[in-house]
Amino acid sequence: MNTSLRLQIIAFAAIRMVLNTMHRMVYPFLAVFSRGLGVDLSTLSLVLTGRSVVGMFGPFLAMVSDSRGRKAGMILGLGMFTGGVALVVIWPIYPVFVLSLMLTTLGKYIFDPPMQAYLGDQVPYERRGLALAITELGWSLAFIAGIPLMGFLIARQGWMSPFGLLTILGAGAVILIARIIPNASDGAGDWPEVWRNFRGVLRYPPALAGLSIGIAVSAANEVINLVFGVWLEDAFGLQIMALGGAAAVIGLSELGGESLAGGLADRLGKERSVGIGLAANSLAALILPLLGRSVPGAVVGLFLFYITFEFTLVSIIPMMTEVMPSARATLMAFNVTGLSLGRAIGALAASPLYAWGMGASAVAAVILNIVALLALRWLCKGDK
Repeated sequence: MNTSLRLQIIAFAAIRMVLNTMHRMVYPFLAVFSRGLGVDLSTLSLVLTGRSVVGMFGPFLAMVSDSRGRKAGMILGLGMFTGGVALVVIWPIYPVFVLSLMLTTLGKYIFDPPMQAYLGDQVPYERRGLALAITELGWSLAFIAGIPLMGFLIARQGWMSPFGLLTILGAGAVILIARIIPNASDGAGDWPEVWRNFRGVLRYPPALAGLSIGIAVSAANEVINLVFGVWLEDAFGLQIMALGGAAAVIGLSELGGESLAGGLADRLGKERSVGIGLAANSLAALILPLLGRSVPGAVVGLFLFYITFEFTLVSIIPMMTEVMPSARATLMAFNVTGLSLGRAIGALAASPLYAWGMGASAVAAVILNIVALLALRWLCKGDK
């Protein structure tokens, strides 16, 4: 990789940290936002389900990168994100907060596919796992640095204080992409070709198998992810800053998972790495309720659950970039939609499952991981 491409990859990781801080801070501070907005927890949980459903429209908008180029797709996503966070600064009420969640999520889901497709165009497959793993650091760094910073701001200035900072950072990201990404529309084509790609994805069994993996994996993660903050608060009475600290520990586990995937996915093979990750994540889910009888045990359990999930997810992404190279951006947009659909399913099931205890949530995560393993087997057979 040349110096320019390395700098672009670092910029992608930093931008994704901003996008993911907004996306992820709702989870540990769910109770804080519900109190600030004057709505109950179950109402806000349903909004998160709606947020995930909105992400299912990602392919329709992210396909702009197949017709107008990767740069146009990335700028569209960042512009939508920045407008979404700015709305809360202007009008901090519940309906506007809901609209902000929808716009920022859609912006994130529009940004990611053309960014991943751009790297798929530029980086050889045998080195692509490392390149994409570096961009995925933006996910873990959101928990390590972004969410503790948001917790600091919320504790001192109130629940809406993060949105002003995120507006400034979002605007800066738009300017950065406009300057560092070439204007050449790599991967661009006319709209009839784009729609042929769209139909082709839906008719190609290996693509459907890969998408099924993402749906099941993200649903398995979400049934734990949505309730871990409530679980820690209910079981141990952790307060805002302590929840932010727990989020940082989880971020470190994700950083470990991303680093492992960056180091191993290219060596082991992407499909094998996904299988190993799914098996390890299932084991981590099963032992989570057993470890969660004390604060240190719960944090260790969450660490293991998130490190194995992140290893799995980061191995899936480079695998998917090569399932259908002729429609790379379209398939990656569908992959984002699959992840969003999985989160919607997981978010819808999370609260009812948690009513039966964390053990029920863990068992559900294992079942969904088994579904993902079956889909991986289908993908591997379809590629032969």
